[in-house]
Amino acid sequence: MNLNVKYLLISNGFLRLRTWALRSTFLIIAGFIMFSCNRSSKTLELRLAHSLDVTHPVHQGMEHMAEQLLLVSNGEMRIKIYPSSQLGSERECLELLQVGSLDMTKVSAAVMENFAPAYEVLSLPYIFRSRQHAYAVLDGDVGQYFLEKGSDYRLRGLAFYDAGSRSFYTKDKPVSKPEDLEGLKIRVQRSKSAVDMINQMGGAPTPISWGELYTALQQGVVDGAENNPPSFFFSRHFEVCKYYSINEHTSVPDVLLIGTATWNRLNEKQRNWVKEAARRSTNYQRKVWQASEKESLAKMEKQGVQISYPDKEAFARKVSSMTENYKEFSEYRNIVEKIENTKIEIE
Repeated sequence: MNLNVKYLLISNGFLRLRTWALRSTFLIIAGFIMFSCNRSSKTLELRLAHSLDVTHPVHQGMEHMAEQLLLVSNGEMRIKIYPSSQLGSERECLELLQVGSLDMTKVSAAVMENFAPAYEVLSLPYIFRSRQHAYAVLDGDVGQYFLEKGSDYRLRGLAFYDAGSRSFYTKDKPVSKPEDLEGLKIRVQRSKSAVDMINQMGGAPTPISWGELYTALQQGVVDGAENNPPSFFFSRHFEVCKYYSINEHTSVPDVLLIGTATWNRLNEKQRNWVKEAARRSTNYQRKVWQASEKESLAKMEKQGVQISYPDKEAFARKVSSMTENYKEFSEYRNIVEKIENTKIEIE
């Protein structure tokens, strides 16, 4: 074997080993620090970490949960929140939950696909007919199925937060029809469903972490991305992308999770307090979210963003085979059909 090739293989192996060692060290140190801090008070403190800015409406929902837990427990339990990726990315926070070094986190259901594959269903394009339909699904038996499904992977779901609908935003031209995506590199979450969807529409899916996306847009690594209005606005991606095409291809919720290591340490009374606080925060967060959506759209228009509303049906036709194939080949076919058949009072 060529010496240069041998050297390259050894170097790559060393880098992979070094990356694994650094991540392991991070998990151990973070867990030790948080465990030590948690023992310093008689009040039981749960540590919740996430990647969003403190101005984000989902963070406000978690703050409300913290207030309600303190209230319903009469001061016996509290939550300390670590926002803005202080303790790592969404994936890293999930790993901290799994090893018991963190109590709670909030992630996108798309990220949960990598840990609990059943969550892929919630990322299928146009699986929800409306916001009211999504609420009816997530508040019912189907939603409970997903929350419990994560327990198989040491990640117990507590509640779903509204994360709106995701649409395309781009740098150089609006996306008025699926054909406009041809040749464009579109940032997606690390989700098989998201990658498949962009491929079906003719674009080039490019998984990039949320924290790196602003720079990737600036430097032309990607031509655009897709997300909900508040995330587009609060991330200041509107400074780079001046076209927002509201086609609402997916309505992937956020998931509030608690590690089973933490859950199993709680007694029945404490668990009920946590569940009640989560329930109250869900109702509050939905109201905050809807107000934030309207405010974000108005503010981004003032910043020169061109907002358009393309024909959704054209996009839905491009990806309709995804749901049909899923029902044909997936073990979760019954869940997809239950979502489709969920009724709401007014449609």
